[in-house]
Amino acid sequence: MTLLRHLAVAIIVALVLAGVSIQLGGYRDYQMAEVAAYVTAVAGLTLLLGLSGQISVGNGAFMAVGSYGGALLMLHLNWPLEFVFLAATVIAAAGGAVFGIAAARLRGPYLAGATLMLAVALPTLADQYAGVFGGDQGLSTSITTPAFLGATFPPTRWLAWVTCACALITLVLLANLGRSRIGRSWRAVRDDEVAASLSGLNVARLQILAFVVSAACAGLGGVLLAVVTGIVAPGAYTLTLSIGLLTAAVVGGLGSLLGAVWGSLVLVLVPTYLTNVAASHGLSGAASSSVPIAAYGVVLIVVMLAFPAGIQGGLRRLFGPAAPAAAVPFNALRRRRPATEHEEEGLHEKTT
Repeated sequence: MTLLRHLAVAIIVALVLAGVSIQLGGYRDYQMAEVAAYVTAVAGLTLLLGLSGQISVGNGAFMAVGSYGGALLMLHLNWPLEFVFLAATVIAAAGGAVFGIAAARLRGPYLAGATLMLAVALPTLADQYAGVFGGDQGLSTSITTPAFLGATFPPTRWLAWVTCACALITLVLLANLGRSRIGRSWRAVRDDEVAASLSGLNVARLQILAFVVSAACAGLGGVLLAVVTGIVAPGAYTLTLSIGLLTAAVVGGLGSLLGAVWGSLVLVLVPTYLTNVAASHGLSGAASSSVPIAAYGVVLIVVMLAFPAGIQGGLRRLFGPAAPAAAVPFNALRRRRPATEHEEEGLHEKTT
C-alpha cells in the first residue's frame, strides 16, 4: 500500500511539473532540470546522513564518476539514454561499495576526512588521463528530442521532463527503502551501534549498503547534470560541489526526501538570484561572485539557528502533522556517549 501511495503521489507531481514546464520558458525549464539533477544526488546523501548517521563530504566525487561514466558511454558506445543512466548509476554504486568497504571502520570526523580526500583527489584524474577524460576541456554530451514529439518541441523542456522523471523515480524508491526493514535497521545503527549489533544487525554491512545507495544516487544525479549542462569537466566537480550537496542536505532537513527538494532549490536558485542582484547594483568581477557565497553562508546560519532540523523541520513546526517530519536534526548525528562507571553499576543493580 505504501508503494502504491508513493507512486500515486509521484504521478500527480509529474503531471503538475509537466504542466508548469509547458507554461514556463526555456531558461526556467533549464533550471527545473538542474534542480532535478541535484535532488537526485541530495536525496541519496540525506538518506546516508539522516538514516544511517554517516557523514560524507565526498558525494561530489561520485557525481563525477556518474558524469564521466555516462559521457564515455554516450560518446563511444552510443547507448540509449535510459541504459546510459542505469550504467552510470551502477558504476557509481560500485565505486561507493569499494570506498564503503575501505571506510567501514571509520567514524565521525575520520570518515568525513576520508570522504574529503576523495572529493579533492578524484577530479584530478581527469588531468592525469587527459586522453580518456578530456583534461581541463572535459567531454561534451548531448541528447536529441524524440521524433514523436515533433521538430518544434523545445529541447530544454525535454531535458526538464527527463530529469524530473528520474528524480521522481529515485524519490519513490528511496521513500520505500526508508520505510522498509533496511531503513529501520539504518535508524537503529544511527541511534546506537552497540545496541544494533547486540540485536543481531550487521552494522558494517548496513553502513556499506548506505554508502552504495548514496553513491548510486549521486552517480545518477551526475549523469543527469552532465546531460543538462552538455559538458563534463573536472572544474564542475570540485570540493565546492561536495560541500554544496552537504549544505543542501542539512538546510533542507536530514533524512527527509522533501528536505532534499528544498535544499536543492536553495542550491540552484539562491546563487543565481543573488548574482543577478549583485550585477544590477553595479558589482562585477570578484565582488559579484563573492556575494552569493557570503549570502549562502548567511542562509545556512539562519536556517540552522531557527530550524535545527532544516527547512522541512521548520515547516513541520509551523504546520504540525500536515507537513512530513525530517528524520533527525544535524546535531543529533553525534554518537551516544558511553555509559559512565556509576551508570553501569546502577544498571547492574537493576538487573540483579
